Amino acid sequence: MNKTGNRIKLFIKYRDLFIQLVEKDLKLKYRRSFLGYLWSVLNPLMIMAIMVLVFQHMFRFSIENYPVYVLSGQVCFNFLSEATNQAMVSITGNAALLKKTYVPKYIFTLSKVTSSCVNLLFSLGALLIVLLICKVQITVYMLWLPAVLLQLYFFCLGIGLMLAAVNVFFRDIQYIYGAFLTAWMYMTPLFYPMDQIPEQVQWIIKHLNPLYFYVGQFRDVMLYQQMPGNLILLAGLAASALALAVGSAVFLKAKNSFILYI
Repeated sequence: MNKTGNRIKLFIKYRDLFIQLVEKDLKLKYRRSFLGYLWSVLNPLMIMAIMVLVFQHMFRFSIENYPVYVLSGQVCFNFLSEATNQAMVSITGNAALLKKTYVPKYIFTLSKVTSSCVNLLFSLGALLIVLLICKVQITVYMLWLPAVLLQLYFFCLGIGLMLAAVNVFFRDIQYIYGAFLTAWMYMTPLFYPMDQIPEQVQWIIKHLNPLYFYVGQFRDVMLYQQMPGNLILLAGLAASALALAVGSAVFLKAKNSFILYI
């Protein structure tokens, strides 16, 4: 308990640095960009339009409000991809600063995931536009959205902490994770309906794919206008807690050796 309290006090002490790191990440991403933050809205819209054109018309998927179906999955996956990839290089990318002065090392990983979360919030503007175009009714169930995003945030933070620690010692993890992320995308029903795949694969996705828990909840509140089911909600909470616990344990155990390898 004392360790937790000390870490909270340490974070409060360095909160200004945390805020500056988040602001720096956001400014660097849109530096020299004519449209700036507007790209966070336009980019998912353009990708969604391509996916709708390819998958709905070429593969004849008959999903009601298919643009909302695609974009809701894409928003979740894009956040996962950006947050974890940025977090993975958060320690090695700040080696010079870590060698010169003492800074809580997790601050860098936390700032990467948080700046990606800010980009996610911008992307919700694209989703709102598509909701209005598709005439999806705005309901009270959408108030559940922050709870869903919070689960996804802590899940990504846990994965990010673990990847950041492993990447210090094994730089090849960046290439391995890239391939894994591609497979993860196709193993998640982002642009195809679940009933198009074999039942055995459906069972694997529903029970062993954490991203499905968050995409499913996201679509429940935004598209299907209902509360997330108890099972998928508990699964999402459990996956977030497990990822954060494992990621934090790996990071804290390895952090004192970082200086020897960065």
